[in-house]
This record gives sequence, C-alpha cells and structure tokens, in this order.
Amino acid sequence: MTLFTLLLVLAWERLFKLGEHWQLDHRFERVFRWGHQTSLAKTLAIIIIWMAIIWALLRTVDGIMFGVPHLVLWVVIGLLCIGAGIMRKHYRAYLKSARQNDVDACSQMAEELALIHGLPIDCTQEDRLRELQNALLWINFRYYIAPIFWLMVAGPYGPIALGGYAALRGYQTWLARHSTPLKRAKSGVDSILHILDWVPVRLVGVAYALIGHGERALPAWFASLGDIHSSQYQVLTRLAQFSLARDTHIDPVQTPRLAVSMARKVTIISLVVVALLTIYGTLM
Repeated sequence: MTLFTLLLVLAWERLFKLGEHWQLDHRFERVFRWGHQTSLAKTLAIIIIWMAIIWALLRTVDGIMFGVPHLVLWVVIGLLCIGAGIMRKHYRAYLKSARQNDVDACSQMAEELALIHGLPIDCTQEDRLRELQNALLWINFRYYIAPIFWLMVAGPYGPIALGGYAALRGYQTWLARHSTPLKRAKSGVDSILHILDWVPVRLVGVAYALIGHGERALPAWFASLGDIHSSQYQVLTRLAQFSLARDTHIDPVQTPRLAVSMARKVTIISLVVVALLTIYGTLM
C-alpha cells in the first residue's frame, strides 16, 4: 500500500501539482489564522484534531468496497502532504529571472525559497548562492523525504503520521510568512519539528555522505549522531555541502540546479529503499 501510494502521488505531483491547489499548507490557512495568539497548546490542538479526523476517516472506509475508498483516502492525503508544488513554481520563476538578469525578481524568488531560515545579507554572491542551495535541499527534505519517512515508518497509520507532520510544516511556513519570530517561538512548532526531523535527517545524511566526499562526510555524519545542539537544517545542509563543495558557487542558474539535481537523487534513493523494504516485508 505504501509503495503504491507513493508512486501514484509522486507521478501526479510531477505532472500536475504546480501550484497551491493540492497543498495542505494552502488548505489550512484559515485554521492557522484561528485565534490572535500563538501557543504550544494551540499548535498541539491543531495537530491532534487533524490527526483524529484522518483516523476517523480511515476507520469509516475500512473494509468498504474491497478497500478502494481506503486506497483513495491514502492517495488524497498523500497528494495534500507530499510535494512542493508552489515551491517548484517559485524555483522556476527564480531560474527565469536569473536567465533574464532580473536582479529584483531573482532576489524576491530566492527570499521566498529561503523563507524558513532566510538568506544572508552582507555576504558575497558565492555565500548567498550556497545558502540558496541549502534552502532548496531543505525544501526537498521537508516536502518529499521526511513525508516519505513518516508514511513508511507508521505502517497502517501512515496517513495519520503524514498528515500531522505536514500540518506542522505548513504551520511553521505560515508563521514565518505572516507572524513575528517571537510568536513563532511561542507556538513551539520549531521545537516539535526539531524532534521529529532528528531521525530522518540522520538517515538521509547517509545518502548525502555516500554521494559526496565519503572520507570527509562520513566522519561528519558520525559526529552528528551525538549533536543535540545544532539545528536539523544545519546538520543536513552541512553533510550535503560535502557533495556540492567540488562545484563553484558563482553561477546563479547552475548553482541551484546542482542542489536540485542532487536532492532528486536522494529522493530516488529513498524510494528504492522503500521498495526494497516493501519487497522484503512481502517475502517474509
């Protein structure tokens, strides 16, 4: 079920998901705007209620019509939670602006792509492009690899775990765009996601370490296992940059493309791992 759902969702996302229509972040904007204050209690309430709704829907359609509604529900939740349609649209707009040397539009799209962690201001172009690479790598992790991880490890409760994670991710993005850093800190969403991302970041870090300079990346990966202070963003991008360090960071078009290309390779590796685990589970 998990592998089949992933293949359907990723195929649909690649062909049709170019905007916000099939994105949970957009659908939940009214929920995120509820109330004037932010708090950990509000964040937990949003997530728990949403996960309970998914659980109730799964129980309702369980065993009906040979499991067809159950499969449809898995796919619909996957479509809402996996994929960065609007981010991919911003990425294409960035590349178009970079090719046309439209500095203002290029900068605007870069800031949108790096909304969560931001881009450095007083720095060289090389440093700014490197941080843009990091933002793209993080988008790939948050919208593809981490959702795949939670869908897989939760087994029959995959849509529930996936829905909860996507709602947290969407709430963090909404707060970054519409709220203040203080209110975002009070919501507790960063702390919750920091805990949830710990394992998947280390797992995908293995792939980045093997793709890049293993003699440098692997020791850094082992060191990350005991690192409880660095953000997951820093851990992931530090490992990924071992693979990207061999390339120059001066071309505003090719530099982000290199990051996206490598991120796609890691996503494919993740799918292969899911397929192998599914086959192994079936045979056993």
